[in-house]
Amino acid sequence: MNTYDKILAAALKVLEEEGGAQFSTRAVTSIAQVTAPTLYHHFGNADGLLSAAIVEAFKQLFESKIAAVESPIPEMALRQGWDDYVRFAAARPRIYAAMMGRLLEGAHIEAADQSYQALVQNVQRVAAEGKLAVSAEAAADLVWAQIRKAPPPQPDVVDLIRESVMQIILILRPDAGSK
Repeated sequence: MNTYDKILAAALKVLEEEGGAQFSTRAVTSIAQVTAPTLYHHFGNADGLLSAAIVEAFKQLFESKIAAVESPIPEMALRQGWDDYVRFAAARPRIYAAMMGRLLEGAHIEAADQSYQALVQNVQRVAAEGKLAVSAEAAADLVWAQIRKAPPPQPDVVDLIRESVMQIILILRPDAGSK
């Protein structure tokens, strides 16, 4: 493993164990067994290293989704993609929080864009079978709502999210209003 990869692996380990708020170059240099000048030579500064680690985490998420055996049934593939994503977030919560923090700050991360495009393709396959209750655009927005850079979801999508959750958590009586 070259020095760059060694430092990056150490940064991911620190993110995994400590999270973004506790991320420090001192911890990374200790794990990677390199000096601070070596780290700065490769990444410029602490933020450059943190950014590289987050990009790498997104790549790992996207690569795991690509490697997963996807069902040829579009609806099942859409569910599998959701489950893969949730499993990653549950297994690596500190890294996931750092990843989402960067997206919410407006960072452009190619692997996140690729993941969104894969979602759109799966949604379009489901739409082609006539199995969507909403437009393909709204469906992708609903699924992607937890990863929000910009723009915010349309008001009707926010309403759909709320009402979907309400249908799950409330006992609906025939005489009750819907909102």
